[in-house]
Amino acid sequence: MGRNLYILAGTLFVLALVCCGLAYTNIAQQPGSPGDISLWRTTGLGLLVLSLLVALAGIMSSLFEQAERRAEEDRRRRRQQ
Repeated sequence: MGRNLYILAGTLFVLALVCCGLAYTNIAQQPGSPGDISLWRTTGLGLLVLSLLVALAGIMSSLFEQAERRAEEDRRRRRQQ
């Protein structure tokens, strides 16, 4: 589960970089281009925050899985003794 969240966070981060890159290039200022500069910046910021939250969820998921695995190993050791 944690690995999938890391992949999702990475994808969202790359999309955030693309949005911010479009905001600071002349592509967003050309006639007929989708949206305006502030929309690209807002979208990039939103995707960045979302990717950070997903990465945090991935980290927490990995930590809880590791704690669960270690607790199970401790239970097995106690039963064997």
